[in-house]
Amino acid sequence: MSSKLPVNNAQTITEFLNLHRNQLSEEDSDDSYKFAFDDEAFLSRRETIGIRFELELLKPEILLKEHGIDHTITVFGSTRFVSREHALDLEKKATTPEALALAKKALLHSKYYESAKEFGSLVAQYNATQASDADKLRICTGGGPGIMEAANRGAFEAGDKTIGFNISLPREQHPNPYISPGLSFRFHYFALRKMHFMLRARAIVAYPGGFGSFDELFEVLTLIQTKKVVPIPVILVGIDYWNEMVNFKHMVEFGVIDQEDMQSIHFVETAQEAWQIIQNWYQLS
Repeated sequence: MSSKLPVNNAQTITEFLNLHRNQLSEEDSDDSYKFAFDDEAFLSRRETIGIRFELELLKPEILLKEHGIDHTITVFGSTRFVSREHALDLEKKATTPEALALAKKALLHSKYYESAKEFGSLVAQYNATQASDADKLRICTGGGPGIMEAANRGAFEAGDKTIGFNISLPREQHPNPYISPGLSFRFHYFALRKMHFMLRARAIVAYPGGFGSFDELFEVLTLIQTKKVVPIPVILVGIDYWNEMVNFKHMVEFGVIDQEDMQSIHFVETAQEAWQIIQNWYQLS
């Protein structure tokens, strides 16, 4: 079988390639003949992990630029908090002491959901006063439920663009419904997701949360401490929670961090206070 390209007829290269492919024996028509970019099994190999890293870095970067998004405020916090309305509904429907206890805890923690929602709205209201996209600060979250949903919701319902960086997990996490069309991204690698949390971040706002929130928070603090990024305000909402969970003062006294490392960290109780710190830091009107 000759694979020489015909030159004296109107057959196109595409037609020739299709003909050549059809002439292959069934034995040769396997995965090795697939285009590399169209071979899912090949792209999933350990040797191609660098390519997958690059794709997860590049895709959101390109699409965010196309949407004119240069600056973000990244909001972290527990996935388990619900709105006050939802918590009251849970309390109303509780039929056992255990369910009632869970509903009361949900109601207690709903203040953080409502605060994050208010914060998203405050940022959106500021953006509405800015003529240029270059001056706007878009709400960015992990795209899931709880605090992430609340911050996205506050901005979305105020008419602003809002971003979600979702992650594939064993217990599948679905994007919340308050992410703008075209700005909901799905990641496989935590490392690349974290990079996008930071690439455009002009502030970090962390509400009470679990392992994931602490992981992301201390990643940011380490980047600032080691001067890998320009210092940005890191705002911890819920003073009692953060003081009980992390004794930063004792870390300074013990000598494992310096007082200078605390300059970016701000403790607040309300959404208004969190937004005020960002306004003061960047001298926003």
